[in-house]
Amino acid sequence: MGTVPGRPGPLPQPLLPLLLLLLPRPPAALELDPGLQPENFATTEDGARQFAQSFNSSAEQVRFLNTVASWAHDTNITAENAQRQEETALLSQDFEEAWGHKAKELYDNIWENFTDAELRRIISAIRILGPANLALTKRQQYNSLLSNMSRIYSTSKVCFPNKTATCWSLDPELTNILASSRSYPMLLFAWEGWHDAVGIPLKPLYQDFTALSNEAYEQDGFSDTGAYWRSWYESPTFVEDLEHLYYQLEPLYLNLHAYVRRSLHRRYGDKFINLRGPIPAHLLGNMWAQSWENIYDIVVPFPDKPNLDVTSTMVQKGWNATHMFRVAEEFFTSLGLLPMPPEFWTHSMLEKPSDGREVVCHASAWDFYNRKDFRIKQCTQVTMDQLSTVHHEMGHVQYYLQYKDQPVSLRQGANPGFHEAIGDVLALSVSTPAHLHKIGLLDQVTDDTESDINYLLKMALEKIAFLPFGYLVDQWRWGVFSGRTPPSRYNFDWWYLRTKYQGICPPVVRNETHFDAGAKFHVPNVTPYIRYFVSFVLQFQFHQALCKEAAHQGPLHRCDIYQSTQAGNKLRELLRAGSSRPWQELLKDMIGSDTLDAQPLLNYFQPVSQWLQEQNQRNGEVLGWPEYQWRPPLPDNYPEGIDLVTDEVEAQKFVEEYDKTAQVIWNEYAEANWNYNTNITQETSKILLQKNLELANHTLKYGTWARQFDVTNFQNTTTKRIIKKVQDLDQAALPVEELEQYNQILLDMETTYSVASVCHLNGTCLQLEPDLTKLMATSRNYEELLWAWEGWRDKVGRAILPLFPKYVELSNKAAKLNGYKDAGDSWRAMYETPLLEHDLELLFQELQPLYLNLHAYVRRALHRHYGPQNINLEGPIPAHLLGNMWAQTWSNIYDLVVPFPSAPKLDATEAMINQGWTPKRMFEEADNFFASLGLLPVPPLFWNKSMLEKPTDGREVVCHASSWDFYNGEDFRIKQCTTVDMEDLVVAHHEMGHIQYFMQYKDLPLALRQGANPGFHEAIGDVLALSVSTPQHLHSINLLSSEGGGYEHDINFLMKMALDKITFIPFSYLIDQWRWRVFDGSINKENYNQEWWSLRLKYQGLCPPVPRSQGDFDPGAKFHIPSSVPYIRYFVSFVIQFQFHEALCQAAGHQGPLHKCDIYQSKEAGKRLADAMKLGFSKPWPEAMRLITGQPNMSASAMMNYFKPLLDWLLTENGRHGEKLGWPQYNWTPNSARSEASLTGSGRVNFLGLDLEAHQARVGQWVLLFLGVALLVATLGLTQRLFSIRQHSLRHLQRGPQFGSEVELRHS
Repeated sequence: MGTVPGRPGPLPQPLLPLLLLLLPRPPAALELDPGLQPENFATTEDGARQFAQSFNSSAEQVRFLNTVASWAHDTNITAENAQRQEETALLSQDFEEAWGHKAKELYDNIWENFTDAELRRIISAIRILGPANLALTKRQQYNSLLSNMSRIYSTSKVCFPNKTATCWSLDPELTNILASSRSYPMLLFAWEGWHDAVGIPLKPLYQDFTALSNEAYEQDGFSDTGAYWRSWYESPTFVEDLEHLYYQLEPLYLNLHAYVRRSLHRRYGDKFINLRGPIPAHLLGNMWAQSWENIYDIVVPFPDKPNLDVTSTMVQKGWNATHMFRVAEEFFTSLGLLPMPPEFWTHSMLEKPSDGREVVCHASAWDFYNRKDFRIKQCTQVTMDQLSTVHHEMGHVQYYLQYKDQPVSLRQGANPGFHEAIGDVLALSVSTPAHLHKIGLLDQVTDDTESDINYLLKMALEKIAFLPFGYLVDQWRWGVFSGRTPPSRYNFDWWYLRTKYQGICPPVVRNETHFDAGAKFHVPNVTPYIRYFVSFVLQFQFHQALCKEAAHQGPLHRCDIYQSTQAGNKLRELLRAGSSRPWQELLKDMIGSDTLDAQPLLNYFQPVSQWLQEQNQRNGEVLGWPEYQWRPPLPDNYPEGIDLVTDEVEAQKFVEEYDKTAQVIWNEYAEANWNYNTNITQETSKILLQKNLELANHTLKYGTWARQFDVTNFQNTTTKRIIKKVQDLDQAALPVEELEQYNQILLDMETTYSVASVCHLNGTCLQLEPDLTKLMATSRNYEELLWAWEGWRDKVGRAILPLFPKYVELSNKAAKLNGYKDAGDSWRAMYETPLLEHDLELLFQELQPLYLNLHAYVRRALHRHYGPQNINLEGPIPAHLLGNMWAQTWSNIYDLVVPFPSAPKLDATEAMINQGWTPKRMFEEADNFFASLGLLPVPPLFWNKSMLEKPTDGREVVCHASSWDFYNGEDFRIKQCTTVDMEDLVVAHHEMGHIQYFMQYKDLPLALRQGANPGFHEAIGDVLALSVSTPQHLHSINLLSSEGGGYEHDINFLMKMALDKITFIPFSYLIDQWRWRVFDGSINKENYNQEWWSLRLKYQGLCPPVPRSQGDFDPGAKFHIPSSVPYIRYFVSFVIQFQFHEALCQAAGHQGPLHKCDIYQSKEAGKRLADAMKLGFSKPWPEAMRLITGQPNMSASAMMNYFKPLLDWLLTENGRHGEKLGWPQYNWTPNSARSEASLTGSGRVNFLGLDLEAHQARVGQWVLLFLGVALLVATLGLTQRLFSIRQHSLRHLQRGPQFGSEVELRHS
């Protein structure tokens, strides 16, 4: 807000020494030249007239010198210039004292009776001494206070935290930040920094200033300084009139406030915006929240309409500060008013100096009282907002030019508000689209209602938003001057008024240490502020009158008085009068009324006022701020990260470049990775490491770049999501040497796993795929299974153990560099679920009754086969007897546990072999299933490039089944050493599910090409396998002779499914339970294996078949551990695949038990799947869940519903045999007595199959004793729970997380 200086100021540098030589400077102080002293005049009206003429000529000289010194100081703040300013201020006060006392001495008894009204006004002004009333020492103190307060305000800076080299001045840096930043913490830092830097040191000075100022004006007969300021308005009802005006305008402000608050809520959210509370003061585009036009982009009603901010056009057209002032001058001359004199262009400071000088940047217009020198001081920037300021300041100068021949005492506005309104009334024309078009800043004028609303809202953000601020500043100061607001309440009362009138609040805690009023220029610079409130009312009264003179037709907000000399003539009459007549008379001459009236302003804004009311009613807005005591919290980690970029346009450019480059780099990496996995050699290993390094460099480059953005308040959720994902550098955050070490460790561990084999004494060696896997699945020989089980772990686990601690260390370091507590924390973050661990535990507990009953039933069957010496009916099951190297699924021992052996067989393997099925035929069948749902067929490249069988040319390959996305939208492959059997037919569908997912989201930005969460990707293929596995479907593709249908057939089928699905639940749950504890340090390398088997006992009820020591590393014998593939995704996928299945069956119109549903050929089910898959990672996973299931939560109820017939059967069967659920004899291991005997006398003991020191075993026993008691309690509880389960439907959905299956998702 521009000001008319109360004190004058400096000329160009060459003239200053000459001018200041005119001021003799004795050591003590300047003395008033005797020629400037008043003489004796007759005590008559004629004598008073001569007195006034003499005063006028002398006052011009003194005010000129005073203004020169002030200008010198404000355009070059130095100690020397400050001293000169204080000295000339003293000289001016000496002058005012001498003439004021003389006026009182000669005319105090008669001046009010003068017949010459103008003379009365002159004498009245001269006789007020103000600070000149003070004794010399107090006067010097007063001037020093003014100088120091101005210096503090003008030179204060806010320095960047921990970077002392970067400091921001108010203009332009802090002003630009408040105007353009949309970063909540950056805005807060700038706001808090400025208010602290300026306000805190100002407070004691302001207290002293207040006391001295009051003392001075009390001697002039005023009750305090505020009373003196109000006297300028020559109205005994001025305060009441202001209040009436404010309440006339308040409804419009309240509607604007509510609308803006809603818009800010959309950007900053519930955390920082309360829709029933005040708005945090730093979010409104301005340091003082006095005008809000800088947040127009956030609140624009119709964003598709042409942009009304022509700043970019001004810059493109090469506008500079001088041109902006020339344009403003041309507006005034077009009205027939005066051009700027030569001195204006020669001496003004129109831009911030680049020579390092400290200056007062606050825009101001200057009258040097010599009737030819008028200047503006402004640190102008080329913006539309500043173009209005330029017209405002030039309005002051035009006023000076017009009244320059008035006596000095009358060279001022009719009242202070008049001076402020003159420039602004022209700005009302300048800002119209019509005028901007005339001066080449707007290509076209869009004449429609929506464009009008946009324009009026933009104007309201400047004009209406200002009204309460313009009203309250002097309300506060008048309270300070009167003593109603003592220093102990400065800040409290300031914020009380700001909340009461503006509905804003401080964004951080403020107390009486702070002095936030002092952070506003006009307070330390002692510029009265109510003038601006008055001017904002007056300018619309003037505008309405001038538009009438210009013969404008139509809405007031479209009026442009440019080139109307009739309007100019009307304005000139007002300006020339200065303050020679009461402002009420001049106002009446101008507009036909002598009162301030807000109606023209309300008329101007009527269209947008009505629109705001309608919008607020539609949104149910609360007008006002009933929760007035609400305050926002501090941002997390504030003030870290305040320098981050918040420009969404810049962020979008980054996202586009990242996506373009990432597709290339990820494609090259995928090719190298594929080549290595399908041909393990030194050469392919070397190339893979090189591509891995290139990928890491790309990740590091763009991740570091992404970290320069603060996406907290981005409106584009896609951009926000991509950048947040790219910001996670993963392992690329490591220093180069450690990254290379990490990659080498991972490669070594994976290679060790992939090429390992177990050899017989005769030299015959078996690899995991297919040899050991087939042996574990088909052998029923206890010792042979033990040989394979133990040999694999001895060969793989022991070799990986030395590498694993360093892998853990580097994984944790990378996670911490990415802002996580440890690597486990970073893995869990992928699920965007704050209570993930709690939710997973609830799911596990929900499924545990089914598992315990299955475990007890299977244990009984194994007891029948292997005998009591190898199976304890109250103990854990030896881990090698369950048909799988890791006992993760037990379907391969179905022949040992089949409930009804005489029922038709469910395994289609024999039929597949007899019919000549090949691996390719298996994948073609899976592709056909997806196509039957209306989903996408795989492209030709899939068949040309996939590896669907283990090569026969001797190549070493990674046989573990995996699906691959090559990131070019057309190349998708599967790598699988497929065996022609039913199990691999299911796996084929699972892998094709991944491929379908890839194809559905291939058009998304690369960063979003992944599952909604990791479990989703695993679940999509499995959900189809639930249909594929049904006897009905197998019969439909000629792999079973009948559809089954009887009770025994159903139980057999569900048992086979449970051996695959239910047995996997605890295994998939415990793997990452173990790894998360390794990562967080609660499991250390000394007890890796012991804790592994403790978890396997606790959750699976399994034990090692031979003693294990801490030299063993049995977790490493599972692919996902050395390959660093998170595993909880599979637990999640096994839960949600049944939720998906249940929902898709409903969509397919299935009737009957869930386990009999086959969605084959259901286009409606396919559409649900496709809609969810197309989302990729673009939305939080609950949204994808909702598309499939109609609700957002994860629940085990569908899985329990699917297996309910089996659970009922198991409960009956286990009850019939008196089975004990769980494993109360948890310390039992096979041949434990023999093992213990062999260790007698060695000082070591066998514990859980582990060869341990005695003290280690004792600790373990105490732990397991606790687990045993807990298990006993759980078993008792389960009895009641199982009874409940049998009595109630399991269709009730449980709230919780959601996740996926057991095939490696290589692409992630």
